[in-house]
Amino acid sequence: MAEPRIFTSADELRAGIGEPLGPGDWLEIDQKRIDLFAEATGDHQWIHVDPERAAAGPFGTTIAHGYLTLSLLPAFVPQLLRVENVRMGVNYGTNKVRFPSPVPVGSRLRASAVLTEVTEISTGGDTAVQLTTRVTVEREGGDKPVCVAESVSRYYF
Repeated sequence: MAEPRIFTSADELRAGIGEPLGPGDWLEIDQKRIDLFAEATGDHQWIHVDPERAAAGPFGTTIAHGYLTLSLLPAFVPQLLRVENVRMGVNYGTNKVRFPSPVPVGSRLRASAVLTEVTEISTGGDTAVQLTTRVTVEREGGDKPVCVAESVSRYYF
């Protein structure tokens, strides 16, 4: 299991800008996970959920939804970094998100990250920072990332 980089203050986060984090552990993407994501989102496109039809399609098999890959960031990022001594941390959103290559069923994925920006935010007296992290998800044996996203979080100290 990968050990995350632990940050305990806004100053440590700022000092960590540009530091490579990870990679984390591999996670296999099986058809059950893809099917459950399809059920949760209502996205039942055949390239995701119909193995027989997908076998004759452009990828030769079913592929994971791009948003499934993005939704795994909460599983991947804690393997890379952890912020302690905070009252609360919240997911604030994402900036640029891209899916440069597909995730065929049975693929193994892992993530790495780089802190790109730490900004103080006004919260009415509390110390808080907004952290932007560029997360890159790779597929084992792949030559391009399967997801690159700027994840934005807020931490309240």
